[in-house]
Amino acid sequence: METKWLEDFISLAETRSFSRSAELRHVTQPAFSRRIQSLEAWLGADLIDRTSYPTRLTPAGEVFYEQALEMLGQINSARALMRGKRPTAHTTVDFAVPHTLSLTFMPKWMTELKDGFGTLNSRLIALNVHDAVLTMVEGGCDLLLCYHHPRQPVQLDASRYDMLTLGNEALRAYARCNKAGVPELLLPGSAKAPLPFLSYTSNAYLGRMVDLILADAKRPLHLEKRYETDMAEGLKMMALEGHGIAFLPESAVPREVKQKQLARADAGQADWELSMEIRLYRERPSSQRPGKPIVSRLWEYLVERGEVAGRPRKSGKAAKKAV
Repeated sequence: METKWLEDFISLAETRSFSRSAELRHVTQPAFSRRIQSLEAWLGADLIDRTSYPTRLTPAGEVFYEQALEMLGQINSARALMRGKRPTAHTTVDFAVPHTLSLTFMPKWMTELKDGFGTLNSRLIALNVHDAVLTMVEGGCDLLLCYHHPRQPVQLDASRYDMLTLGNEALRAYARCNKAGVPELLLPGSAKAPLPFLSYTSNAYLGRMVDLILADAKRPLHLEKRYETDMAEGLKMMALEGHGIAFLPESAVPREVKQKQLARADAGQADWELSMEIRLYRERPSSQRPGKPIVSRLWEYLVERGEVAGRPRKSGKAAKKAV
């Protein structure tokens, strides 16, 4: 059994809605339903009465609800106890960060913080976007750094979580350069000769961003999927080997572009790219959950520096000048 199954079931018992609980748990409704079914299979009992609407618990579900609350409370208490015993636990900032941002944005941003805020003890938890958000919701980190797009938003309750916008990230198509420094492949391709396409997996956040680009393209793109992974770094390495076109965050390829190993494969077409915000979230401090003093000091510093919700900073050189 997985802890998240208990959390899923408790949410469903309280909302009495599969769709609402799936939204709160940041998963698709089919995935949420499968997790509830997995819990029922593990227990060997039906917890949900699927013949009624709205959703209600079976007698076994009513009994297990109280048990699930108790079990989850014990698990969370044990985790809090162990974390409190970690050396420097109260002076270390725990970040949940998607893999791509952990490799591209995070190192440079930490340098900026060191220069302006001072030395910061930190622990980075690199995950996919979905799991990074869940880590924040479940209290497994102090700060969440992630991408955001209005059509694929990070759905955190604004009454519970504070948000700052740290910058913007462009997602564009890149391909390997030939000896003359010209990309070997160029969009849009053709129906007769589709371009080899290096794709993200369907559950990757950047994959959903690429889907938006393809859906919104004024001219259709002719692509033939040759490879897929959930890691932008993996796609970049495949593109460098000449295996196809990959849509990559701009911050992931500055060195390769400068050295003319990779070049934009979109001929500068703005409708074949997409801009995402880079956001930072924290759980709003309360009397019951005040959070770490170091996190509050860091947040105040960022607010004073100009990282304000709804007011994205400029990226690149302009961002550095603002520090």
